[in-house]
Amino acid sequence: MPNTKKNLYYKQNRLKQLRAFCAAAQAGSISLAAEQLFLSQPTVTLQIQALERDMQVVLFERRGPKISLTPEGVVLNEIARPLVDGIEGLEENFNAHFGRLDSGELNIAAGESTTLYILPEYIKRFSLAYPGIKLKLHNVTGRDGMAMLRADEADLAVGSMLEVPDDIIYHPSMSYSPTLITPLDHPLAGRKKVTLQDICPHGLILPPRHLATWRFLELVFSQAGLKFKVSLEAGGWEIIKKYVELGMGISIVTGVCLTGEEKLVTTPMDEYIPKRSYGVVVRRGKFLSPQAQAFIDMMDPDFFREGFSDRGVA
Repeated sequence: MPNTKKNLYYKQNRLKQLRAFCAAAQAGSISLAAEQLFLSQPTVTLQIQALERDMQVVLFERRGPKISLTPEGVVLNEIARPLVDGIEGLEENFNAHFGRLDSGELNIAAGESTTLYILPEYIKRFSLAYPGIKLKLHNVTGRDGMAMLRADEADLAVGSMLEVPDDIIYHPSMSYSPTLITPLDHPLAGRKKVTLQDICPHGLILPPRHLATWRFLELVFSQAGLKFKVSLEAGGWEIIKKYVELGMGISIVTGVCLTGEEKLVTTPMDEYIPKRSYGVVVRRGKFLSPQAQAFIDMMDPDFFREGFSDRGVA
């Protein structure tokens, strides 16, 4: 076989091996990877074994049906995933450079408040600009959103982050003021100024404890040497506003959820509580599809102007 044919065969084979490896690394299972690639399980196993043999490394630790990456596997996965993603999205990326972004799919993960109050404007604009792209909006908690990003089940997430893991990039582009909301006849209603200490005797209605809002307020109050009381846990700002209107307690919400039509008294808390930022969240090293690039550029043009690659994120 002439050298040219050998090299071509080698490169085609290596791409298949890397696709199988990356699919298995993402799925954590050979059988699941085989299903995703529409291949038989023995085929995927042989491709991974051939890759390990060629590179003279062990890429997976095998424990029954479960597999996990070895340290060498982690490094190869970080290098290979953007390359494999890039090949998979080559046609769409090429067409995007010539303004032909008329097909494909975009998966966005976001929490309820982001989905209700921030994303509608951008989703509508994007749908009008790119009607051929299928949008999937996943309403998830921050923890589940991170899991979807890491598993490549979402192209990007939009939300607010207090702590940013090393494998995640968060680029805040907007912020909203913290606001105390009270029933119309509450003792704190109508005051020009309400301090954190003023709030402590009154029961707060807050989102569930495992969400970021609770941890954010705990940090703010503890730094002031104070503790707040919780009278009710309720999911979602709309529910919280409704129960505050009913006199079940008071709450501290992000200003983005207030329309001005609520039967509530609002008091700014900027003097005591930092504003909450919101922005785009992506996995570090992720190859960004043309659809994801277009959406991010529409929502946050500075994302790509501030050192991020136009194809992926370093």
